[in-house]
Amino acid sequence: MENKYHHQGVGREMQKALLGQWYARLSRAKQENIPVAYLFISGNIGELLRSFGFELVFPEVNALQCGIKKVAGEMILKAEDTGYSSDVCGYVKNDIGLALSGNAGPFGTLAPPDLLVCTYSGCNTYIKWFEALASLFKAPIFMLDVPYTREGRFREEDKQYVIAQLKELITVCEKLTGRAFDEKKLKEQLRNAAEAEEIWAKILQSARHRPSPIDAFFEAVFFMAPIYVLRGTPECVRYYRAAWEEIEERLGHRLGPVSEERFRVVLEGPPPWPYFRAFWELFKKWNVCVVASTYSKVGGIWDFGFRHDPSRPLESIAEYALNCYTNLNWPMRQEMIRKYIEEYAADALVIHSVKSCRSFSVGQADVREYFTKEQGLPTLFLESDLVDSRYFSEAQMRNRIDAFFEALESRFQRESRRGGVPDPARA
Repeated sequence: MENKYHHQGVGREMQKALLGQWYARLSRAKQENIPVAYLFISGNIGELLRSFGFELVFPEVNALQCGIKKVAGEMILKAEDTGYSSDVCGYVKNDIGLALSGNAGPFGTLAPPDLLVCTYSGCNTYIKWFEALASLFKAPIFMLDVPYTREGRFREEDKQYVIAQLKELITVCEKLTGRAFDEKKLKEQLRNAAEAEEIWAKILQSARHRPSPIDAFFEAVFFMAPIYVLRGTPECVRYYRAAWEEIEERLGHRLGPVSEERFRVVLEGPPPWPYFRAFWELFKKWNVCVVASTYSKVGGIWDFGFRHDPSRPLESIAEYALNCYTNLNWPMRQEMIRKYIEEYAADALVIHSVKSCRSFSVGQADVREYFTKEQGLPTLFLESDLVDSRYFSEAQMRNRIDAFFEALESRFQRESRRGGVPDPARA
């Protein structure tokens, strides 16, 4: 029988292959005399560093990989044995434990940094995190101070401040690598970045369809990986062209991540990585599809229009860093969630609050209050952690999720009978 689907699974398989190749390059970097820079995903300036030939390491990505492979617990305990408190971010402790383990994880052995670039868009824990790594690896550190965005948009002087620091960083990179700044190479990186961003935004916005062809949280975390770790490269562009073909095919055949889309929700917060699959299954049981999520925007809010601009290289890099999701104040984030709920026709808001990440969790209770009381939207508040499995209780999660969707289903059925809100099984 002829297979009518030609692109299904391509996004997942290509992502796995690309990340495997990236980690292999990081393992060989020292032998091949390739400089390695460590930096963070949020507001990252990878294109600039890659234009100097750096391979890039993102500690949060290593931490989530350890979480998924269920080795984060031992890394966290190693860090706590050296004095880190149980209240410190799980990603930080995982990374310190990894460094104390010879930088060897489930992805191989990573090269130590030649340069640490602390791009702390919205999270000041990053500062102490990289200070600790700089001490452990005896590596130089560059602090890129990105002012917090408080007033609905960033100020021009904030952008100029970031640009001035980028120029300082260029001088540092020239000294470290012995290479002169090549603006042409940077522009090529940004051209590739903009094309990948355009397609990724189109993929995310496809969730406006009913049924949605993608789960914008549970699937998006896989689809988004290349644009976070390989943005600016030709392989990243090739990846998103192929991923779009998969989504387009799903749209053509009305395929979705759940067999029958019953509830559409917006999800705020990161996943519990060690229990990622179990967490997803708790929602799948109720045929829930996440149509928009904030976590899939930590590396960039391209679905609101931002694109890197090769004609203004440093300016657009600075604008990108300032516009990072965790660098926005809560009224701005709240408005973003409100738009998602309206534009993606969501039935409810799910908030997953994690103990480790204050840049996400602080203020989430107020956000819930706003959507419940002022918007009249059903909201579900869950708590656990990013990578520390000591804070995840599957039984407790199941009880709360089951109770919430059972009540939501009853409410829709009652209102449907009264001729009010239609039943959500309306695909």
